[in-house]
Amino acid sequence: MSDNFIKGIAASDGIAIAPVYLLTEPDLSFEKQTIEDVDGEVTRLDAALQQATEEITAIRAIAAESLGEEEAQVFDAHLMFLEDPEFTGQIRDVVKNDSVNAEAAMRQVSDMFIAMFSAMEDNPYMQERAADIKDVSERVLAALLGVKLPSPATISEEVIVVAYDLTPSDTAQLNKKYVKAFATDIGGRTSHSAIMARSLEIPAIVGTKEITSQVKDGDLIIVDALDGTVVVNPSQEQVAEYEAKKDAFAKQQAEWAELKDADTVTADGKHIELAANIGTPKDVEGVLNNGAEAVGLYRTEFLYMDSTDFPTEDEQYEAYKTVLESMEGKSVVVRTMDIGGDKELPYLELPEEMNPFLGYRAIRICLDRQDMFKTQLRALLRASVHGQLKIMFPMIATLQEFRQAKAILEEVKQDLLTQGQEVSDSIEVGIMIEIPAAAVLADQFAKEVDFFSIGTNDLIQYSMASDRMNERVSYLYQPYNPSILRLIKNVIDASHAEGKWTGMCGEMAGDQTAVPLLVGMGLDEFSMSASSVLKTRSLMRKLDSKEMEALADKALNECTTAEEVVALVEEAVAKANQ
Repeated sequence: MSDNFIKGIAASDGIAIAPVYLLTEPDLSFEKQTIEDVDGEVTRLDAALQQATEEITAIRAIAAESLGEEEAQVFDAHLMFLEDPEFTGQIRDVVKNDSVNAEAAMRQVSDMFIAMFSAMEDNPYMQERAADIKDVSERVLAALLGVKLPSPATISEEVIVVAYDLTPSDTAQLNKKYVKAFATDIGGRTSHSAIMARSLEIPAIVGTKEITSQVKDGDLIIVDALDGTVVVNPSQEQVAEYEAKKDAFAKQQAEWAELKDADTVTADGKHIELAANIGTPKDVEGVLNNGAEAVGLYRTEFLYMDSTDFPTEDEQYEAYKTVLESMEGKSVVVRTMDIGGDKELPYLELPEEMNPFLGYRAIRICLDRQDMFKTQLRALLRASVHGQLKIMFPMIATLQEFRQAKAILEEVKQDLLTQGQEVSDSIEVGIMIEIPAAAVLADQFAKEVDFFSIGTNDLIQYSMASDRMNERVSYLYQPYNPSILRLIKNVIDASHAEGKWTGMCGEMAGDQTAVPLLVGMGLDEFSMSASSVLKTRSLMRKLDSKEMEALADKALNECTTAEEVVALVEEAVAKANQ
């Protein structure tokens, strides 16, 4: 392979060719200096404050247009500090009284304010202002040092974003009109940046290990997210080669698009429900455009992660109502708040833990912090009259947890009815199967739940004792391992024995190697990134469900390794494609 190739993990299909926008933290280090021309230094500080104000005002305008007024309001707090004479006046006083450079004065005063606000433990709103001060002070320092601060919201030309990693707030700022793809140093197919890329329907390669050190701003690169290759400063011949590959993929997508309104049926006529996963109400557009028949997973934690404080009951109600109405009577499975692990809230104090993935998270927080849980459940139940709502509890390990969560839901429902609030009487209540203990005891859970949805991202890492974000043990993240397949089959069979249904909302549901096996195992509903729906529908139409049943049986009972399973499926799919 040529020297200008970098390999990574293909996380979101597609090909893009554009200049690099390097989203890395700049060096804001400086030395404290004694200043003789104090007035000149104050003038330099004022110019930096003015530049920061203009930049934040511009970012706010762009954010309001692309993300909405509510999202843009976070920048109002930043502007407030820059206009606050108490804050800026103290910086000027330090420059004048101590004869120090503006950078040193800025750092001294901002650190004092950050410490002061951080100490206000009884006032979460004021504690959050510490983060605002930090953002503002970094922007002013960057202006003083002549360094560019990256800001994804201000991108206004076609680029490929390159970063060490992308946070949910970074990806929320990406405007896919201009951001044609992204590539990161770390991450896997199930990391949040990868999931968000599929929601945005832009090509993405993660886990390259080195891309931020191998490119610079403005370099032309090719992201081939069909096979996980980045080409740095390609030759004209390479550009032509990948343009042709890009056109061929677009043609393939156009063929899939013709299936948008088609039924999802196997070659022998068995209907299977194809649903899509969403993170925000805005994602519903992609669900409908890609012909999904339902929302199989609404990740409500993004409501919390995109906010500077706990979203109110009314704010949540409006979001859930929007999704339910937009789906026009099609099923919407809403997962209650799944915070913890790698999803943190700055305004929710969570304990430091050795292993947060196995710690205080999801339903465990909700059962402990019932005020927060009841607010979400009230909003969901109020919204239930606007569509076909199904509620799903995440991270359930024991029957007691499910019973307690369901009892709280019932209590909230009765309170609403007593207040004269209308609530749907046809809400199904289920659990996410992501803990092996629940998968093994599925026959008992199936007597009490209305449905299961298998979250393979966590089920696999918990079953294999392999952190899916740890590259050293990533070889153990094996969706096709016979042990994982047996757990999945156990859950499906247990639900069917009680007349219930099982869906899957983990990434495995849209995995083209896993789909034939899951069809054979009798999975009722497949929920995936909207961008995977049409190619999965195309594949399913070529599969005979009876033949897939025999294939799954062979994989479960005769294969001993994931590699054997993959070889078995590849042979069956090749035959189906003939």
